[in-house]
Amino acid sequence: MTRDTPPDALGARQKIGVVVPSTNTIVQPETDAVRVPGVTFHLGRIPISNKKISTDNFLDHVAAMRAGIEVAADQVMTAGVDSLIMGVALEAFWGGLDGSEDLKTKLSDHAGVPVILGSDAVASGLRAFGVSRIAVLTPHMPKGDEQVRNWLSEAGFDVVALKGLECPSPRAIAQVPESRIRAELQAMDSPDVEAFVQVGTNLAGAAVCAEAERWMNKPALAINTVSAWAALRAAGIQDKLSGRGRIFEEH
Repeated sequence: MTRDTPPDALGARQKIGVVVPSTNTIVQPETDAVRVPGVTFHLGRIPISNKKISTDNFLDHVAAMRAGIEVAADQVMTAGVDSLIMGVALEAFWGGLDGSEDLKTKLSDHAGVPVILGSDAVASGLRAFGVSRIAVLTPHMPKGDEQVRNWLSEAGFDVVALKGLECPSPRAIAQVPESRIRAELQAMDSPDVEAFVQVGTNLAGAAVCAEAERWMNKPALAINTVSAWAALRAAGIQDKLSGRGRIFEEH
């Protein structure tokens, strides 16, 4: 892709698109919280409804999101972005390593720019810390948790503990309070756990994970934070940030 000439006044170093479900209210503020000078983030939204989610209709919910990904990508590409974060966590883990690689290839070919998946970003972050035994927090139903566990296992990580919150609707994910996230991370901690992972891009875990790293003394990767980190590092932008997690402070 050819950069605009002259560059955007605020996005002279990089303009990054982020594809999210239309119900998602957490990606935008958590991503903007790690914005560095000369970089801007721009959202494209997958149109989905706030229907109740259950174990019985969970696959229908996933299908609705998948059907709208290219529509949202087309929308945000009109801003002339340089790369694209796929801000739908579950789709990034679906179908194991082969499934996520297929999704990334198809979306990159369609959009014409590099694509960052949250699953790959999590794996890169964990490898940067040199850890393999992890505890995972998700907002998903059991079928979704199975996909997350399988992907991480295929990628070489030992999922010591996993807690799915079984949130009953897309917007309900954003309504989970920080106190609940904090309590679930504490409940999963054990000497066997080397690091924590929070998936679910509409789950407000970025600030809690950054806080948890201080009192647990272990890496805690929130998917929105680590996806933005991966997008910046892939673009050659090495700026460090304080207060948003060790991933931005140390790597």
